Amino acid sequence: MDNRGKPMLFKMIYLQYSIVKYAIWLRLGHFMDIRSLELFQHLASSLHFAKTAESMFVSPSTLSRCIQRLEEECGSTLFVRDNRKVKLTAAGSKLLGFSQQILTEWKKVKWELQQEHQQLQGELSLFCSVTASQSHLPRLLDNFRHKYPQVEIKLSTGDPALSVSKVMQQEVDAAIAIHTPDFPAELAFLSLGKIPLLLIAPKDTMLNRLEQVDWRRHSFILPESGPSKRIVHHWFAEQGMRPRIYATVAGNEAIVSMVALGCGLGIVPEVVLDHSTIGQKVNRISLDDIEPYQLGLCCLRKRADEPAIQALFNC
Repeated sequence: MDNRGKPMLFKMIYLQYSIVKYAIWLRLGHFMDIRSLELFQHLASSLHFAKTAESMFVSPSTLSRCIQRLEEECGSTLFVRDNRKVKLTAAGSKLLGFSQQILTEWKKVKWELQQEHQQLQGELSLFCSVTASQSHLPRLLDNFRHKYPQVEIKLSTGDPALSVSKVMQQEVDAAIAIHTPDFPAELAFLSLGKIPLLLIAPKDTMLNRLEQVDWRRHSFILPESGPSKRIVHHWFAEQGMRPRIYATVAGNEAIVSMVALGCGLGIVPEVVLDHSTIGQKVNRISLDDIEPYQLGLCCLRKRADEPAIQALFNC
């Protein structure tokens, strides 16, 4: 055999080895099918039966029966339950490591099989803010869907402050998030660009420049959590000011709405205004000395080699 045929031979040997290894594992496992391990892994992350049942599209009773079958098969208690919380046992932690290895291997095997037919299939769950779904996501998904039309995209939107936690808890495969100094080392991050922030004021205030703001008289609507809160509070501290706070709210879109209603001033990413239906109802005031958002795509590093996630990051 010449050298050109060796890579294909090695690929086929690895593929056959992976399939045989999985087949032996499945034969021994009986009840431990892929779906059961997926449900177990999600519950081990969320530690909440209702959240896992909702996220994985099963009924709470189905989830409970699945965990019970796994416990019977293992001969060990995997979770300690009471009315308020769920805790993973030592046996559960051991099974978690095993399940992560098996599920990762299974996805790689499926990828190898699909590559034989030049087609990636499966599901990919994403989370981002409403604004990001209008600004950065369309081009990303357009490229992805063009290359991988057989992959089903499951998109959920919400407060961008939740992006990191949703990926860390494996509620989604990937998310569009804001990079911060304390960004978790367990996450891989691919920058999609920098987003400047602006001060916004109600139209009727006639405020157009930062010098016009009366810091003792004007109130502010501030973000209640997440990277936005850190950036905005850090900026006020650098200016040596303590703002009068009218309200703290979740989501930049809500800040724009309250400012447009005349409730006070706010600081939001420029892209939020560009895609807001009421962006024309506020005045934009440039802030040259506030750090911009570093927006990007993130996923767990240990899952970065999974075929669908890797394909998304390469688009």
